[in-house]
Formats: sequence, C-alpha cells, structure tokens
Amino acid sequence: MFLKMRLGIGAAMLGLGACFAAAILFFGMTRIADHLETALAAETRMARYSVLSTQVSTFLVIATEAVQTGLPRSERSERLKPVADNIIGTFALLNSDLERAVATVQISRLDARSRLGTQSLGLARMQALFQNTLIGLDTDTIDRARLRAQIDTFAAAFDPLLNHAVNTERRLRNDILSGIEQLRSTLTWAAIGIALLAILMVLAFYLLLIRPQFIRLDRLHAAAEQIRDADFAVDLPTTRGDEIGQLYEATNQMAAALSDRQAAVQAEWERLNDTIALRTKELRTANEALSEIDENRRKFFADVSHELRTPLTVILMEAQLGAQGATEPAAALATIRGRAARMSQRIDDLLRVARSESGQLALDYRVADLAAITAEAIEETRSEIDNAGIQLRAEALPASRVLCDPNWMRQVIVGLIRNAIRHARSGGRIHVRPAGDARCPGIAIIDNGPGIEKADQAGVFDRFVQGGDGRAQGFGLGLALTRWVIETQNGEIALISPVPREQALGSAPGTKIAVRLPASGC
Repeated sequence: MFLKMRLGIGAAMLGLGACFAAAILFFGMTRIADHLETALAAETRMARYSVLSTQVSTFLVIATEAVQTGLPRSERSERLKPVADNIIGTFALLNSDLERAVATVQISRLDARSRLGTQSLGLARMQALFQNTLIGLDTDTIDRARLRAQIDTFAAAFDPLLNHAVNTERRLRNDILSGIEQLRSTLTWAAIGIALLAILMVLAFYLLLIRPQFIRLDRLHAAAEQIRDADFAVDLPTTRGDEIGQLYEATNQMAAALSDRQAAVQAEWERLNDTIALRTKELRTANEALSEIDENRRKFFADVSHELRTPLTVILMEAQLGAQGATEPAAALATIRGRAARMSQRIDDLLRVARSESGQLALDYRVADLAAITAEAIEETRSEIDNAGIQLRAEALPASRVLCDPNWMRQVIVGLIRNAIRHARSGGRIHVRPAGDARCPGIAIIDNGPGIEKADQAGVFDRFVQGGDGRAQGFGLGLALTRWVIETQNGEIALISPVPREQALGSAPGTKIAVRLPASGC
C-alpha cells in the first residue's frame, strides 16, 4: 500500500473520531439547552403564580372591605374592577406559558406532557372559580352574609388549587435539574472515553505509520547532506515501492549522475585553465599592440597640429597687412583674421587633446571674467544657433573673477552649447543662466530636448559615450574632457535630467548641465 493511501486512511480515522466527538458534544449541548429552557419556563410560571397569589389576596381584602362597609353594587364593582383585570391578565399569561410549554416539550416525555395537562386543568378551575366569584359579587343584593359566604368559598377553594399548581411546577423544575445532572455525568464519561480512544488512535498512528517514515526521512536527509559535501558515495535501500522508496531510488541515481558530472567538470576545468592561459597571453600581446597604436594616434594629432599651425600663421600675417589697406577690404580681412585666430585655437585644442591622455597637458591659469568668457562662447556659436533655428536666452551674468585657463573655459562652454544645440533641435530653446554663488560662481546651460535616461546618466561623462539616441554628429571636446578640465581647475560639473519644473523650458524633459569654479582669491 502506498504511503499516501496509508496516511489518508489514518487521517480519515482521526477525522471520523473528531466528527463523532463533535456530534456527541452537539447532542449533549442541545439536550442541556432544552432542559434549561424548560426549567426557566417553570421558574417563570412559578413567578407568575406568586404574582397571582398576591393579586388574589388583594382582591379578597378589597372584596371583604366592600362587603363589610355595605357598598352598593356599582361602587363595589368599580373598586374590584382594577384588581380583577390584573388577575385576568395573569391568567392569560399563565395560559400562554402552558400552551408554549406543551408545544415545545418532547413527545416521548409523556410524564412531562401529563403534568402540563394537569396544570392546564388546575388553571382552568382557578379561572372558572374566579369568574363565578366575580359574578356572585356583581349582584344587587346587599346581604352581607351571602356575599361573605361567596368570598369565603372562593378563598377556601382557590388556595389548594394554587398550592397544587406551584408544587407541580416545583417538582417539574427539580426533575429537569436532575435530568441535567444525569446528562452531565453521561457526557463526562463519554468525553473520557472519547479522549482515551483518541489517545490510543494517535499513538497507533504515530508508532505504526509516522515514526517509521521519520526514520526513513532522516536517512534521506543524511544522504542529502552527504551530497551537499560533494560526497556522492550514496547507497540508500530501495526495498519498498512507496513514495519514499521512489525518492531513495531517485537520490541514488542523482548521486551517480553528479559523480559522473563532477569528473567531467574537473576535466573541463583543466582544459579551461589551459585555454585561459593561452587567451591571456594572446590578450596581453593584443593590448601591447593597441597601446602602440594609441601612442601613434597621439603623435599623429600632435604632428597634424604642428603642420597646420604654420600656414594659419601666414594667413594671420597677411590678414593683418590687408587690414591696413582700403576701408572696404578691411572688414572682410578682419573677419578672416578672427576666423583664422579661432582655427588656430582649435589646433591648440587638438594638441591639448593629444597631450591630455598622457598627463602632459598644462593649463594656462589666469584671473578671468567668467561672464566675458561666456559671452565669447555664445558669440562663437551664434551662427550655429541661428542656422539651427534655436532660440537662445542668455541671462546677464554677474561679474565673476575666477582663476582658470580662459581658452579652455571658452572651449568648455562652446562644447556645452553645441551639445545643447544637438539635443534641443526638437524643442528649439536654450537657456544660459547664472549658477553657484559668490564663493563659487558658475553657469548653467538648459535645453528642452528629450533629456537623458536615468540609466544613461552615470556613463555620460565617460569617453566615447553619447547621451540620448547617440545620433549627434560633429566634433566637440566631449563631456569626459569637459569634466577633466573643470575638476582640474578645482571646479564642479553636474548633470540633471529631467530639468526641475521651475527651470524647465516647456513640457519636454530637457537637460541641465551646470559648471562652477572657485572665485579668485578664495
């Protein structure tokens, strides 16, 4: 027999025992409730009989006084009417109580039904006797002897009937209480028997079924710990075909498979170590080749910058000579000179980029006005802003003297503005505003472009990384070099996207990049 079936049979037996105990408890509680209800009804009727006795005594006193004083019929009836009405009401309540008791008493209890029937007859006699007395007193006669005889007859006949009714109710109540005590004793012995039977059933269930399975599960647990410790020499007995026996067999098969797998993994690990050693050697060789290529790239930038500076210097000299000629060519030559000067600055930037990776870049620190540097950067990018159809709003920057490399700072701001131009083409708005305070002034450049995702913001300042959709084109210093320049000058740079609502340029997320430098003298 399978373990599930045996456990199910045991659980069913325990469940049947519990249901049997619950049924006995329910039956006993129901019987006790019925007995208590009957006893309470008897107590209620006894209380009503007591009230009736008091009312009848009052009636007799009033009737006797009315007869002794010789009151006429009308006055006599008027004095007796309130008391008579109360007595009639009490009779009605007693009749209702007896009818309800007869309806609720069990059919098999013939003794109780007969007692209640006797009570009904006695109550009917008392009620008839009272009605006859009322009729006898409600006459025009003023014969005191006759009326007193009527009252004495009522008192002599009513008192035994009332005492018999009260005694009958008292015996009924006592019998009910005795029945409750007997039922309690019976239920107590039944509960003891059920408890003993339940203990025997639980012991048998545990000793014959549960405990052997616990022993087998302990062996399985020990085998699992052995496998956990990479010891796969497991041999569990598979003599039984129940669920635990099947689990034993599966555990043996798993241990054998893991042993084979361990041998295969060990062989694969040794082969992988050999492969890693070979690939490491190849990677080291490739890394050395890449380092050489990178060094050649830096030298190429330096050589190109040097080769381009000479012709640009000649252009500057020719433009200066031409500027001394006629008035009309002077403006054109001035433009040529300005453009050539900026091209020379770009060549210097290329040379600085080539040297920055090797740590040989030396910044030219001077005290400069950050507002003037920002104005130059805006002027340099004005044509690009106009061509892109972007609206630039530049707030007036306070005069801020900072210690920095003006050329590098100009190029940093130019790069940030161009970055905003590339990312704000869809929004068409850029805002340049002050940032920082007197001790650490700075500027903030805000656009209303699509913004930069939170997941991408951490890597924006890495080399060769672009934010957004990565389709921006054109040469710039890059945020990596921008951060390097700012931090080298003891400044700070921060990126916020989306832009806070109070600074945002419309509904687009936008991007805000703020740079700050220590004020001169701090």
